[in-house]
Amino acid sequence: MAHDHNVNPNAPLEYQSETGRLNITGFWTFLGAEIALFSTLFASYFALQSRVGDGPTSPEMFEAGLVMIMTMLLLTSSFTCGLAIHEMRANNVKGVIIWMIITLILGAGFIGYELYEFVHYVHEGVTLGTSAHWSMFFILLGTHGLHVSIGIGWIILLLIQLARRGLTPKTASKVFISSLYWHFLDVVWIFIFTCVYLMGMVN
Repeated sequence: MAHDHNVNPNAPLEYQSETGRLNITGFWTFLGAEIALFSTLFASYFALQSRVGDGPTSPEMFEAGLVMIMTMLLLTSSFTCGLAIHEMRANNVKGVIIWMIITLILGAGFIGYELYEFVHYVHEGVTLGTSAHWSMFFILLGTHGLHVSIGIGWIILLLIQLARRGLTPKTASKVFISSLYWHFLDVVWIFIFTCVYLMGMVN
């Protein structure tokens, strides 16, 4: 707890306490492990991409309109998350909460469309057991969707804490860390959008 008294008032709020700085640095290390996880999943997907067996191919199943909606929802949520951090730097707790709620709504919309996509594929007879290709598709996108769902729950808890305690170096560092996590998931989705969907539609 003694670290919390080592405050630098000239730094952004989330970096003012030593504990906050250490937590942010530690989270960057965690993101490194997450990069390794998704890199492995992408490598596995590419290795099995052509192994569709008797199942349908990606161009037969992917719907460009649905993919674009999901992409716009998640990328817009990254923008609103950035606006929340901007409001945090202005010490506007109400602005942080409002923009984070909008971020959550967009994230929930993304999850809703992704679940719709999965259910649609299952109704068309495409499941984990259809082929190696579709198995890795569901695992890769399911892992990403699970991470987004965890992020939604995490931010909800942070918003409750913000409403009760306001903006302090401790709560600010937590909000900043959650924004790093959210932006990371958006970057992963850009790779999914490009390498899975776009490349899949032309193969």
